[in-house]
Amino acid sequence: MEWLLNLNAAAAAIKGDIKNCDGDELIHSVSTDTRTITDGAVFVALKGERFDGHRFVAAAVESGAVCCIVNRDAGDFGSFPVIEVEDTGQALMDLAACYRSKFDIPVIGVTGSVGKTSTKEMIASVLSQSYKTHMTKGNFNNMIGLPLTVFDLMREDDIMVLEMGMSAFGEISRLTAVAKPDTAVITNIGLSHIEHLGSREGIRKAKFEILEGLQPEGTVILNADDDMLWNYRGNINYETLYYGIRNKNSDLTAYNIRSYSDGSEFSCKIDGEEHRFVLSVPGEHHIYNALAAILVGLKYNVETDDIKEGIRSFAPSGLRQTVIELPNYTIIRDCYNASPTSMKSGLEVLALTGEKGSRVACLADMLELGEISEEAHKTVGRLVNEYETDKLITIGKEAHNIARGAEEAGMNPANIFEFENNEEAKKKLSVLLSKGDVILVKGSRGMRLEEIADAIAEL
Repeated sequence: MEWLLNLNAAAAAIKGDIKNCDGDELIHSVSTDTRTITDGAVFVALKGERFDGHRFVAAAVESGAVCCIVNRDAGDFGSFPVIEVEDTGQALMDLAACYRSKFDIPVIGVTGSVGKTSTKEMIASVLSQSYKTHMTKGNFNNMIGLPLTVFDLMREDDIMVLEMGMSAFGEISRLTAVAKPDTAVITNIGLSHIEHLGSREGIRKAKFEILEGLQPEGTVILNADDDMLWNYRGNINYETLYYGIRNKNSDLTAYNIRSYSDGSEFSCKIDGEEHRFVLSVPGEHHIYNALAAILVGLKYNVETDDIKEGIRSFAPSGLRQTVIELPNYTIIRDCYNASPTSMKSGLEVLALTGEKGSRVACLADMLELGEISEEAHKTVGRLVNEYETDKLITIGKEAHNIARGAEEAGMNPANIFEFENNEEAKKKLSVLLSKGDVILVKGSRGMRLEEIADAIAEL
């Protein structure tokens, strides 16, 4: 990687003082993990509740680090080359902002309560048809992950797509100050992190912090079917484009939708001409993601046929919703996060997928819902019954209310099974499941439901 900064420039960007080096050394990479150090790297010694990177300064230098960024109050590092700063976390952000400023390329920032990772990946899939596209890896969407993504930007990259997550006010504000996006996409305003943000209005306020870093001639792309996002056109000083399914006043509307167990099709009009798009993943939520990606593609002059190919070739990554066909079962593996909105999407896919065997929903706690947790879980339970799920397996204390909601909505109690933890559930899976069943496995990341998915795969 050809870097554009030396240590003197880095120190100036982060308001730091260089010790034990002349400052002319060129930076080759930035790392927060000594296991990834290569020759010429700068090691940033981050300090958190459970870790302190300052303990590894010596190891970083021994591994080839040209310098380490440390807190001024972290002690004496002897003859090791260091840049002393007030806060290494902020220094990481400031250095990333400086590095990003060296690239005159469009940046698309993506945030929202649900679907931001899939939307980011679908946008990247579309843009990759015409541009060398750099994007956030996995869920590197926080104040460590986003800067590290920026540091991986290379001269040959044409465009960058960055995901921005948050759990509190001010976090997206700091991320967008680094990203300086030209286009901001907000997928929806749900209930995730409501425990910390108080209300959906609070969540919206936190998501709209992305506009603080938006370039003056920037574009905002919003979901017209979200009641918290509609009618912002004219109320913000940016070009505003809307996509939707139900709101026919959208700039881009999906219609003639056909859903299958392994994907979907939809039409929309572009410049007055009807076009048909095909998705290889099921669920209405992915249609929304596709619409956002189409608008971004059109914004950056990707040919319509290339946009279609980008949509068609999209495949989710990691622990996000994936349909796995096995000899005995079909697993809808969706173990990364959970909210009432994403639970509904998962149940919708389950309803489309089951053909021969039973439709089984294995659902765990939705975390960080605060005072609304009980009712939110009961709402999911009612949806379980509404989507005619054959069996319900719940895992966790909060998920008990999913069971209660399903039963109250009319689901047969004989088809509801409750467990306190994954180990209890795994012991009973062979009894509860039958050959041909389709099982949705979904819960918050902290519930580690991939353990359940893996256990089913081994039956």
